[in-house]
Amino acid sequence: MRFGGMRAWALAAGLFVAGCGTASESLRTPGLDEYNPGSRRERAASRAGTGEGILIFGTDRSRRDAAADATGIGVNAFLWRATLDTLGFLPITSADPFGGVVISDWYQPPGTRGERFRATAYILGRELRSDAVRVTVFRQVQQGANWVDSATSPATNAEFEDRILARARELRAQSLAAAR
Repeated sequence: MRFGGMRAWALAAGLFVAGCGTASESLRTPGLDEYNPGSRRERAASRAGTGEGILIFGTDRSRRDAAADATGIGVNAFLWRATLDTLGFLPITSADPFGGVVISDWYQPPGTRGERFRATAYILGRELRSDAVRVTVFRQVQQGANWVDSATSPATNAEFEDRILARARELRAQSLAAAR
C-alpha cells in the first residue's frame, strides 16, 4: 500500500513537470508578438550573449540616463540635488524624486517679523536645461492674528531658478572632474 502511494506521488510529480513544458507558444503574449518578435527565451538568450543580462520587471537599465542611474530617480540627478541644496534652508515637507517636486513648509527668516515664505520647485525634465526647473515662491504677511497672501516678485522665482541651475552645473562639473 505504501509503495503504491509513492508511485502515485511520483506519477503526479512527473505529470506536473511535464505540464511545465518549454513550448514557445506558452511564452508568447497574444496580440503583442508582432511588436516583440521572437520568444522570451530567444530574447533572453540574445541579451545574455551580449552581456546585457536578463530584464527584471521590464526595466532595461542599459538605456537609462547616466545621471539617473547614479541615484535611481526619475528626473535629472544634478537638478534634483541642486534643488535640495538651494532650498535646504527651508523646512522641506515633501520631496518626490520620481515626479520631480519639492515642497517646503512656511519659513520665517530670523529677525523678520510678520512675514513668511514657502517654495515649490518642479523639475520638468531629465536634461540639464534652463527650462527644466520651475520655482514658485509664496509670501504671506501677518495682519493682526491672521496671515494674508501677498504678491512676490517674478524676479524672486527666477533668482531661485538661476541659483538651482548654477548649482546643478557645478555638481555636473565636479562629477566630470571626478570621472577623469
